[in-house]
Amino acid sequence: MVSMRSVVATRRQFLAAGGIALAGAALTRTAASALLTPPSPNGGTTAAPVSSPTPTATPTATPTATATPTATPTAAPTPATVTIPVPVIQQSMVLDCETAALQQGLAYYGLNVSQPQLFAEEYADVRLPVMGANHTVLRWGNPYTNFVGYVNGSDWTPTGYGVYWPVILRLARNHGLPNAIGGVGFAPSRIYSELAAGHPVQVWIQTQFARVQLGTWTAWDGTQVRYSFAEHSVTLSGVSPTQVRVNDVLNASQYWVSKALFEANFADFNNMAVIFQ
Repeated sequence: MVSMRSVVATRRQFLAAGGIALAGAALTRTAASALLTPPSPNGGTTAAPVSSPTPTATPTATPTATATPTATPTAAPTPATVTIPVPVIQQSMVLDCETAALQQGLAYYGLNVSQPQLFAEEYADVRLPVMGANHTVLRWGNPYTNFVGYVNGSDWTPTGYGVYWPVILRLARNHGLPNAIGGVGFAPSRIYSELAAGHPVQVWIQTQFARVQLGTWTAWDGTQVRYSFAEHSVTLSGVSPTQVRVNDVLNASQYWVSKALFEANFADFNNMAVIFQ
């Protein structure tokens, strides 16, 4: 197995190494026709004779024909390409991609807040991790409550890491977006519909959409934290029938990636996102 050190050292080294693309998956739908069988007619019966020798017949029920509905498959609509004019901003600190991605989302709505100001409100926990065998992290801080580690440190050593959605959501709401929502478990289709509606979305992926092994550490407070030494956060700013557009703060670039590649990375961090609205 190739060692982690040979795959990733820092997020900036990933910029040179690039990511590994994934094959897309084709989806199919099958439509079935419903078939209803018309009811069988009821047979007539003959009444018992009375005083007259001529029997009186009971009227025979007439069957009512029932139309057979035919289900017509309806193709899923193909959305038009939508792009959102989100400013492209570069992160100003080595490991502070999450704050820079937040800054992009705020700036789209005309809310100009500096990265240092936002980062100061993340209350970094600079305690160093407890390491285990094979360069794994056993215990460290809780990125759901604070930025973990030194923001200008190294994510491979590691002396610094990052921060997750609850902190970014709190800052978004505190700085002018009270209707922003965030969490884990977002379906990709929800992300695409939000983009189509003109709402930028911050997501957690791996640097340059690489696929690096993930692990889990236990935070000081007992929280289980899913992590990658290539953890990265970007702002999505567009969607097409087959791709999403990325505002990447690592090098202030903007590019498109396939939905298949995005969804694989998105799942690495349990479909974590903050929707700016």
